[in-house]
Amino acid sequence: MQCERLIQLSKNWYLHVKDETMAPARMIQFIKNHVATCEICLNDEDLDEEIEKITELILPDSKIPKAVRMQQEKEDQEYEEEDENEDEDGDDGEDEDTEDSDEEEEEYMDDDDDLDDDIDDLA
Repeated sequence: MQCERLIQLSKNWYLHVKDETMAPARMIQFIKNHVATCEICLNDEDLDEEIEKITELILPDSKIPKAVRMQQEKEDQEYEEEDENEDEDGDDGEDEDTEDSDEEEEEYMDDDDDLDDDIDDLA
């Protein structure tokens, strides 16, 4: 943001949102109203992106426009599918890492038994 006035106003509005004396959607509307009439904001090329980030941060999911939510859900679903595909590729049988972890668990359990014996000796 290049506009000092918008920065100050946004901070002030955010304090109201935080104190629950202003709705988050109202804050976003105030920001957009300011941007529409401010010469500095109109010339700031990155401002739309910054407003979008602020919107994502302060608006609850139910208040985010449906198109934006659907795009986020689509991206999340694609990410989950990639994870599932990676998991399926690695399940060709037991690998050495699994065997090593089993041995470590057994050694660990043996250490617990030794600890119990040591405690019994002290008592």
